[in-house]
Amino acid sequence: MDELIKVREILQFTLGGSVLEITYMIASILFIIGLKMLSHPDTARRGNIWAAVGMALAIISTIVFHQQDGEHIGNIGWILGAIALGTIIGTLIAKRVQMTAMPQLVSFFNGMGGGAAALISLMEFPHISQALITRHGLLNGQVLVILLGLMIGSVSFAGSMIAYGKLDGKIGDIRSGVLRIVNIALLVLLLGFIVYIMSLGQVEPSNVMYLVYILFAVSLIYGVSFVMPIGGADMPVVISLLNSFTGVAAAMGGFLYDNQVMLTGGILVGSAGTILTVLMCKAMNRSLTNVIIGAFGGGASGEADQDGHIKQIGVPDAAVLLNYSPRVLIIPGYGLAVAQAQMLCHELDKLLERNGVDVKYAIHPVAGRMPGHMNVLLAEADIPYDKLLESEEANQQMEDVDVAIVIGANDVVNPAAEDDPSSPIAGMPILQAYKARNIIVMKRGMGKGYAGIENNLFFDEKTNMLFGNAKESLQQVVNEIKNM
Repeated sequence: MDELIKVREILQFTLGGSVLEITYMIASILFIIGLKMLSHPDTARRGNIWAAVGMALAIISTIVFHQQDGEHIGNIGWILGAIALGTIIGTLIAKRVQMTAMPQLVSFFNGMGGGAAALISLMEFPHISQALITRHGLLNGQVLVILLGLMIGSVSFAGSMIAYGKLDGKIGDIRSGVLRIVNIALLVLLLGFIVYIMSLGQVEPSNVMYLVYILFAVSLIYGVSFVMPIGGADMPVVISLLNSFTGVAAAMGGFLYDNQVMLTGGILVGSAGTILTVLMCKAMNRSLTNVIIGAFGGGASGEADQDGHIKQIGVPDAAVLLNYSPRVLIIPGYGLAVAQAQMLCHELDKLLERNGVDVKYAIHPVAGRMPGHMNVLLAEADIPYDKLLESEEANQQMEDVDVAIVIGANDVVNPAAEDDPSSPIAGMPILQAYKARNIIVMKRGMGKGYAGIENNLFFDEKTNMLFGNAKESLQQVVNEIKNM
């Protein structure tokens, strides 16, 4: 530890006080480069590395060069120990998590970020600048940043934990009109509480900490009640929104500490999360307000007209149909992730292409449990990115598709979104699999999708159901084609 202090003093004397600002600027640039590279699967891995290097640089330079009132950071042993412990825990979790549980992991980590931002506010409120209190009481920017960071971070933490539980199947939906009114009342109460605290005169911050703790508690309650009524089909939007909340809360910490790299990181996360939220809403043809107080998801009760009959297809017939069709379009869904069948899906893809079949994938923006879930899943199987078609492009080609094979998807191919105005998913853009010449649906049974409604596609005269676990069914189809 003494050696670290000596190195810090030598560098500080040699480079001057601007070294911290320079390293923060470099780290911020690395964040931006990393975020840009995340926009394409071919560069995403390197983008993560660049951003991680930027974060490591920011942490190291803060420990070595940061000063306040001429004093360097203390308790370096505790800081390094916490970093080491967090690194070990994070690495173990990341290595063990299954791809099906990736949305839960994203929600959990996002909640940790919001919780950290809230704790920063709780710790810093008693240390508000006395000079500002003397002149303005608590009515100043520093107090506003602390209170907003506390509220937003707490909502993000509590909401993300509920989202984690809902995605993991441990928590159900509570759908009640009363809860919507309660949520609005809680939001008004939180904003009013912030205004009240800031309107207090020249008081000692430590003497009003009980008010801050009340704000903290109410924010946690609001985070829980905010996410509880949101249905499963809307969870990708909620994850994006909570991610933006965490970014904003982190940016508040950057304002508080006058820390440029923390501010940059928070702004990038907040803005990216907001943009993604808007894109997810557009993908479902819903406004953000409608998602927050709307009605479709796990508690929906819409039913499809079941006038048709279910037709089943055997593995040999499915293999023949796929192998001798000029164009095949694979539509993956959450069931593919649950079955861990992405590798077999790619094996089928390569096998068909060797036999002269043109194979593409149609990716719906909200397929799965988080934004980009299917893209990540297929990238894990090394499926080329140029074979993935977005919804609009896939729909334009759907009438020329000889076989659309739906693997574990449900709501994103449900025609009710287009032809049933009373359906909870009415108006949501879907992959128009019903336009293909033939349809094969791989499902374990006739269970409903995450939106909780029947799917008329299963009763379409062109649809053939291949029941069973997606991984086992794909393996059987692959074996059958190999034996042809």
